[in-house]
Amino acid sequence: MNKPVEKMLARAVDGIQLKLTEYAQKLRYEDLPAETVHTAKVRVIDTLGSLIGGFFADPCRIARDVAAAMPNDNGATVIGTRMKTTPEMAAYVNAATARYVEMNDIYHWPGAFGGHPSDVLTPTLAAAEHVKTNGRDFITAVVLAYEVYQSFSDVFKNVGMGFDHTNFCTLGSAVASGRLFDLPADQLSQCISMAAVPNVILRQVRMGHYSMYKAVASGHAGRAGVFAAILARAGMEGPHLPFEGKGGWCDHVARDKIDIALGGYGAPFKIEHSLIKPRACCGTTISSVLAAEHIAPFRDLDAVEKITVEVYKKAKERVGTGEHRWNPDTRETADYSIPYVVAATLMDGTVTPRSFNDQHLWNPALRALIHKIEVVENEEFTRAYIKLPVEHHTRVTVTLANGEKLVGKAGGAKDELSAPKTDQEIEDKFRMLCEEPLGVKQCNALLAQLWKLDEMKDVSAIPPGFVIA
Repeated sequence: MNKPVEKMLARAVDGIQLKLTEYAQKLRYEDLPAETVHTAKVRVIDTLGSLIGGFFADPCRIARDVAAAMPNDNGATVIGTRMKTTPEMAAYVNAATARYVEMNDIYHWPGAFGGHPSDVLTPTLAAAEHVKTNGRDFITAVVLAYEVYQSFSDVFKNVGMGFDHTNFCTLGSAVASGRLFDLPADQLSQCISMAAVPNVILRQVRMGHYSMYKAVASGHAGRAGVFAAILARAGMEGPHLPFEGKGGWCDHVARDKIDIALGGYGAPFKIEHSLIKPRACCGTTISSVLAAEHIAPFRDLDAVEKITVEVYKKAKERVGTGEHRWNPDTRETADYSIPYVVAATLMDGTVTPRSFNDQHLWNPALRALIHKIEVVENEEFTRAYIKLPVEHHTRVTVTLANGEKLVGKAGGAKDELSAPKTDQEIEDKFRMLCEEPLGVKQCNALLAQLWKLDEMKDVSAIPPGFVIA
């Protein structure tokens, strides 16, 4: 007579999946140094300010319109409105909106893939609001989500650039949401698998001429992470061996072994290495803006013979190469173009969100100036970029028809992108983005609330303060 088959046979264990699960379950608020807690508060303020800055953009409006057809009083808020939708749709809308204006934080580290770790923040808030968690648990989840994002960024080689950094957001959002949902180890493990396997976002969202989906990819990633946690909570099982299986991430996405190192317990948390952006453009163009500001605004454009922008290798490759950098046809392409942002800075004195409106984008004088710009690698600047501390050097040289040269420099000791920002600078940036749509009184109340995030009993009190009248 045949013996009954055991319900669950012994299976191989995915080491990466297990490491993420154990880390997420172990991490506690009490493990976070005071500086890490403060850093998390700063990222919450900075990201929510960026969200309000992008609120009125077309892709963000479209996302809200889609979410409006999916009301859910027990879900999470579409920030900027009183509307509640499902947690994963709130994550979608809010992450896309926070990403749009190009002012949410960035990650530059020697050898790392980079990206925007703050993409995880609004999806994590959607999950936290959904379960009405307290401020300390939310802060812990934010630190956790950043840790996962940046740890994967640190080890990803991404040969051929076929893979987009928003995939790190999917993983970070999933792990943080699973933690906030208090998933047991087996369900959290399934959550991680369902985030990793079905949601590989391709780099084509950031190649050639960009569309509005450049920002929306962050929303897709955040939604996928929260949705994976919701599925796991309901009992759904994910694919086996998501990272180390024959069809998993290691062989087919990373194309290499993935050996992540997670912070805490004596090692610094990676959230402290994310960088706050001082200008509304791609992080690898910001040093070019800061350098150009030293010789801007420049009024006699007809006197300009040529402009040379010297940058580090990654900036040259990422945002200073390709015909679309000299011929941007969308806001999304323009803010990823060194020629465009340098030309806009020389004309206006700096770059703001308004630098990418149609009046600027199709300005014939700006277009003419763009085509006088050459972007070249400076090997000294490249060496400074690939060491610690990371330095973002750029030199902009304007050569006039009479032979005179005007030079602006940024990076290192002066105008360094990675320099820490004071709390006052964080507040000033928040007000710059939020005072017009929200008003001074509302901004003051929000800042007072968010600086005391660790004392909050229920983070669902945060979104009502951001309602735009």
